[in-house]
Amino acid sequence: MEQFTVSIDMPMEHMQNLFGRSDTYIKKIEDDLHVIIVDRDGAVKISGEREAVMKASHIVRELLTLSERGNQLEEQNVDYALEMERENGEDVLLEIDGDCICHTVSGKPIKPKTLGQKKYVDAIRDHMIVFGIGPAGTGKTYLAMAMAITAFKNNEVSRIILTRPAIEAGEKLGFLPGDLQSKVDPYLRPLYDALYQIMGADSFAKNMEKGLIEVAPLAYMRGRTLDNAYIILDEAQNTTPAQMKMFLTRIGFGSKVVVTGDASQKDLAPDVRSGLDVAARVLSKIDDIAFCKLTSKDVVRHPLVQKIVKAYEDYESREIRRSEIKQKSRKYDRGKK
Repeated sequence: MEQFTVSIDMPMEHMQNLFGRSDTYIKKIEDDLHVIIVDRDGAVKISGEREAVMKASHIVRELLTLSERGNQLEEQNVDYALEMERENGEDVLLEIDGDCICHTVSGKPIKPKTLGQKKYVDAIRDHMIVFGIGPAGTGKTYLAMAMAITAFKNNEVSRIILTRPAIEAGEKLGFLPGDLQSKVDPYLRPLYDALYQIMGADSFAKNMEKGLIEVAPLAYMRGRTLDNAYIILDEAQNTTPAQMKMFLTRIGFGSKVVVTGDASQKDLAPDVRSGLDVAARVLSKIDDIAFCKLTSKDVVRHPLVQKIVKAYEDYESREIRRSEIKQKSRKYDRGKK
């Protein structure tokens, strides 16, 4: 078949960003689309079958635009660009990149990196209560924290309240040294880490002392009414239905709530239903409550994490199908008797 070639002019600084270390990113595009990509005299030349070359050139131009906007390209950007090209061929990455939530203390912009994350952020903007449900590494908590801190800095809310159920994942709290606060702090550490990165340790400490930022176990929410606050409930899959109801009924006027959780990582006793699962069934039809389901496609950690999450999703789907087949078989056998 006749070879087709496209040439794209590219300054050296962007070429280095786009090719990646040891040409990792370009090799990924070559292997996925079966094209040949080389740099020649300030230009990138893409050769292969016409359709594959057009797809590759679209991806390269999209990544080039991201680089020109000041982004440091990562392997996740390349993987997602390839996936989006297979699905719809639109400039999804550029649309997502245009949504900057805020900046970290080091000046790094915080943006959604996938279409699922973009829909999640938009839902938080548009609804009073949002449930972000998905596997590890999809940015559920981090993006919610960024949105909360942005609202706080813009005086849209007067305080931020971050909470988690202090569930014992195979270990006993009583075995940990120190007082109660020392025992529960490890469960809240991911929330502290995000606050330090986005807000800065000094600013966080000052607002914490003033009571404008509160990080506490879920049990501390009982009996309170939370007005004009941005409230994030993390690890909600480890709440009981009663705890979830208690939390949601704390919400007062002027408040915004984000509930995050991963239904596949419950630390509850086997006979205890998850409050997150029950809430998804009970509240799904109520206006101003949004449910955003993130998947392995939205994982923004190391690419291996995405593969691990996808493998577990596939395994759990097969197990569910097997369970359903067994149940149908048992019903059929009982019916014959």
